[in-house]
Amino acid sequence: MITPRVQLRTPSYADQAEFLAAMRASQDLHRPWAYPPTSPQAYDLLMQRVVDPRYEPMLACRRTDGAIVGFFNLGEIVRGHLQTAFLGYNAVAAHAGQGYMSEALQLVLARAFDEMGLHRVEANIQPGNHRSINLAKRAGFVREGFSERYLKVGGQWRDHERWAIRAEQWRRSAAS
Repeated sequence: MITPRVQLRTPSYADQAEFLAAMRASQDLHRPWAYPPTSPQAYDLLMQRVVDPRYEPMLACRRTDGAIVGFFNLGEIVRGHLQTAFLGYNAVAAHAGQGYMSEALQLVLARAFDEMGLHRVEANIQPGNHRSINLAKRAGFVREGFSERYLKVGGQWRDHERWAIRAEQWRRSAAS
């Protein structure tokens, strides 16, 4: 999937050096909100998710030169009556603030709703992570609630806001 500036693709071992360097260089942007893979061992775990049907990891890459501008993961995909997934994402600091993540998130949602047939995508975001909250808002996510000490991040249980979007909400916002 592509937009004029961004495309999504599945991570591969050929991406390991660039991905790890980008995530290491982006730690000031991510911390304390997220701890994406920064070691070869952590990248191996990411690559295991590529073949696990419960996950859909995606690299957001700039079309002009293929540079990785961000990373998305649809995780804990549930089929059956629920048809839902949890969304995680991390920007690359060198490309932050240029709109790449907003474009790529629209591609992720098109994949989730149109290709995968999901009904709902949920993003759990720490209350102080304003950049992440704003990205979700721009994509049409709605704040559904607050969960105290919801996820363990960086070794600590942290509060999270629950943001979600349903297929019909996304289609309405994409059409307008």
